[in-house]
Amino acid sequence: MIITVSGSIWQIVGESSAFGAFILGILIFMSLISWAVIIHKWRQFRGVEADTVRFQKQFTRTKQLSDSIGQAKACPRSPLSRLYLAGYEEAVSIYEQKTGGNQQRQRVPLDSADFEIVEMAMEKTLVEEVGLLERRVIFLATTASAAPFLGLLGTVVGIMDAFWSIGARGSASLAVVAPGIAEALLATIVGLGAAIPAVMAYNWANNKTKYLNDVAYAFILDFISRAKKEQL
Repeated sequence: MIITVSGSIWQIVGESSAFGAFILGILIFMSLISWAVIIHKWRQFRGVEADTVRFQKQFTRTKQLSDSIGQAKACPRSPLSRLYLAGYEEAVSIYEQKTGGNQQRQRVPLDSADFEIVEMAMEKTLVEEVGLLERRVIFLATTASAAPFLGLLGTVVGIMDAFWSIGARGSASLAVVAPGIAEALLATIVGLGAAIPAVMAYNWANNKTKYLNDVAYAFILDFISRAKKEQL
């Protein structure tokens, strides 16, 4: 049974029109790239979440912000670690500018304007991190939107081919219309087969990105709050 179905599919592809085969080729290409993106994003988010959990646990246990430097460098895949390093380095830089690089930074506390600069540096890093998480996801959205229409286009071409065969042969028998109908249905199946995983993965990736963005923004507020209390 499986061999018969497989052979029939290859027979349909072999007997498809040039345009129908072109549409099928595009859909298969889009599906393969989409699966490559899905696998890549799954591995990326898995690493990001693992490092984020480790960094969050260590950060909440520290008494001073400076105690998290080592852990931040040990969790490079986490957006929070890069936010932390960006904020801490910016705060230290402001201190050094105010004190001329001496060892008594604590005697020159940061004011509200300084903390706004630190927050902006962290928000800039957050935008960059979100951009990395959203990278290549747009292809999933493109596939989810375009694949059904490409499949529909292939379906229309197959139906047109079936009617053309009826007119050319003067018969509406199954043998005449079957190749065109089969080509049309195959284009629909391949189009949906490319679009459904893509739209599911796109929604999943967007949900993951939104969650990490919310966690990162909450971390910025927590960092600024602790920095104001500790004055580093």
